[in-house]
Amino acid sequence: MSRTRIRLRKGDEVIVVAGRDVGRRGKIISVDRERGRVVVAGINRVKVHQRPTQKQPHGGIVEREAPIHISNVRFWDPTAEKASRISSKRQEDGRRVRVSRASGETLEG
Repeated sequence: MSRTRIRLRKGDEVIVVAGRDVGRRGKIISVDRERGRVVVAGINRVKVHQRPTQKQPHGGIVEREAPIHISNVRFWDPTAEKASRISSKRQEDGRRVRVSRASGETLEG
């Protein structure tokens, strides 16, 4: 079980900071909070041998995205145009919002 707090969410744009896809950007498709991993569109693509099914009667080799550890990606801040960490702040009305550390802007959602 992961002890780190995962501040990234589905739909966030991230940049890969470690691994074979270093420097590439993509949007998060899904987040696995228990294992501390994210699936990013177009990143860490692997070939999977698919058995024949009714949808694909011939089976074959399919390419899909594999999960990547959360520590290998950083949030991409479009205003600062660089990788950033995310912190959280409380607003006056008591809501907690995510804030980019690079630009200081509040992230929607």
